[in-house]
Amino acid sequence: MTRIRIVFAEALRSIGANVSTTVASALSVLIGMFLIGVFIGLGTWLVSWSDDKKRELAVHVYIADAATTKQVNALRVKLESDPRVKPGGINFISKDEALAIMRKRNPELTANLASNPLPASFDIVPKRGEDTEAIALSVQRAKLPAVDQVRYGKEVSQRILQIARGIQVVFGIIVIILLAASTILIANTIRLSIFARRREIEVMKLVGASNWYVRGPFMLEGVLTGLAGSLAAVILLFLGREIAVPQILGHIQDDPEVRAMAFAWTAAILVLGGLAIGALGSGLTLRRFLRV
Repeated sequence: MTRIRIVFAEALRSIGANVSTTVASALSVLIGMFLIGVFIGLGTWLVSWSDDKKRELAVHVYIADAATTKQVNALRVKLESDPRVKPGGINFISKDEALAIMRKRNPELTANLASNPLPASFDIVPKRGEDTEAIALSVQRAKLPAVDQVRYGKEVSQRILQIARGIQVVFGIIVIILLAASTILIANTIRLSIFARRREIEVMKLVGASNWYVRGPFMLEGVLTGLAGSLAAVILLFLGREIAVPQILGHIQDDPEVRAMAFAWTAAILVLGGLAIGALGSGLTLRRFLRV
């Protein structure tokens, strides 16, 4: 307990004696954590949006007019046995239902029809959007007599999947860059505080102080600085979420299924990230001054 009190006292004394560098470190963490928080919110919203678009992908299997009931049932069994198909994701649309849907969507095209030219079909929803093409190709290769055509919007589905993958990759890269930049910023600002006290560190080492005894106050200083900066970033993000986000999403979002990561999780990630960056930045910076 005495050693812990000494570490805390030294850390607080260092913070009080180096207010400018402490504030600079905290601002570095604030900027880094705020940007990371913004990109977490924006990135997870975009990932949710891309996942929602992938859920809209479906395979349409059109049934030949000459197909018998037995052949249609064989096609249904084939589709239900595919593990890539979502449970309950097979919807049979009869010729009459297809005509009713067409009349609702394009009444001018169906106004003078003498007969129903539309085929019956199965609409298949995959478990994952990435399996859309595989399911379609599987039905085509089976060459079942009930199948007339198989369509899955190849170009549209590939574009949606490419956009989704691109969003995930860009989001990951940006977060990694921001974390690295924040670590470097706080390491450089803490370096100034440590450099100003390098003589003190050298004396402590010469009289026999262990590396961890010397490192403790500085790492605690970094942790407290990181905590202050990350908490300030959380407060700013909360204000932005309450004031700006509703105004923005009110104009671009109409799907309740599309949402960003819960703010509580984002706040927890930022606080833990600030603590880790503070400890890591000060710990790495101290290494060169401990070689006495």
